[in-house]
Amino acid sequence: MLKPGRFFWPLGLVALALLTGPMGGCGGKEPRYPADHARYQKIDTAIAGLRQAYVKRDMSGFRALLLPSGLLDRVELDVEKDMQTFETITLDLSVERIVINGDTVDVFVHWQGVWKKNQADAGLRERGHGMLRWVGMQSILLKSAEGDLPFGMATRRPASEPQKTGTGG
Repeated sequence: MLKPGRFFWPLGLVALALLTGPMGGCGGKEPRYPADHARYQKIDTAIAGLRQAYVKRDMSGFRALLLPSGLLDRVELDVEKDMQTFETITLDLSVERIVINGDTVDVFVHWQGVWKKNQADAGLRERGHGMLRWVGMQSILLKSAEGDLPFGMATRRPASEPQKTGTGG
């Protein structure tokens, strides 16, 4: 007759190995497609860099992310005017969808932000949706921008126009 301790000890060890085996391998698991993963990271870094340069009012940093094609001249002028007009810019960018077709990457974003001319200013609050078209494999650069994007707040509403409060008659 088998003693209960001898029989259950190896069985317990096997059960413990089966339970911890799959969990132990998860920590160092490499991406299945490392090149695609690296590209997504570059896209994410480019989007974050664009937002950060805009919020910090860093025009040279913003320009560094633009493809020198002339398609973004209007965006560049709008951003420059925003940086001159507003002392504080707060912007949240959320990626809704990324569509990759060859070296072209369409990033659909939702955004919301507050633009203040000075500390006493209540600020201009806006939100919207747009698409940022990036190109490149190694270097990701902005090629074009479409839709309702946050750039150009200084030209959207004249300075003399009061902000609407939502009450009307």
